[in-house]
Amino acid sequence: MTTTETRLFAGISVPKTPLVDLAIDYARETYETYLFNHVFRSWLFAVRIAELQDIAHDGEVLALGVLLHDITLNERFAGPRRFEVEAADMARDFAKKAGLDKRRAQLIWDSVALNSTPSIGLYKEAEVMLCTTGICFDVVGLKYSVIPSSEVQAIVAEFPRLGMKQKMTACFCHIAKTQPETTYDNFVRDFGERLVPGYRVPSSVDLVAAAPFDE
Repeated sequence: MTTTETRLFAGISVPKTPLVDLAIDYARETYETYLFNHVFRSWLFAVRIAELQDIAHDGEVLALGVLLHDITLNERFAGPRRFEVEAADMARDFAKKAGLDKRRAQLIWDSVALNSTPSIGLYKEAEVMLCTTGICFDVVGLKYSVIPSSEVQAIVAEFPRLGMKQKMTACFCHIAKTQPETTYDNFVRDFGERLVPGYRVPSSVDLVAAAPFDE
């Protein structure tokens, strides 16, 4: 999709459309401030990486995927599925209600559902890959050297981190403590095993061994 109208945030040019405005407003109303800043930084990082590496993509799909990817990341999360999948359903519904077609809405679903699984997300469509890249840039420093440090500093100055590491860790530990069944095959397991006393989830080894087949 080609968009002609843009605006600047922290010196980064992003699409300005009614749909993107809607997503920004929804994100601002829904998130805690530190998470709003996180998704916004992640979006700007993703857009800038796409520009620097000349990656063609649908700007609205990328915006919605990144801005809505952590809708369920909070200490109220109650499942029943892993938080990324719950968020992906909400983001897809948001996109459909806003008028996006099935293909674009599904790209947003994939972007959200796979945002914390870079071993898959980085090899999907450009929008999914960029969503994963921008988020992982902000969380773990993936491709940190791609964007000039002065630009990174400008983005962080406009959208401060506000103790994100500690606050995200608290959310992940909450999920591991209260919904461990959603974590056995994803990264939240690492937080449970390291930081949550008594955390136990099934092992894939046990699941294979217990498969109901005679051999």
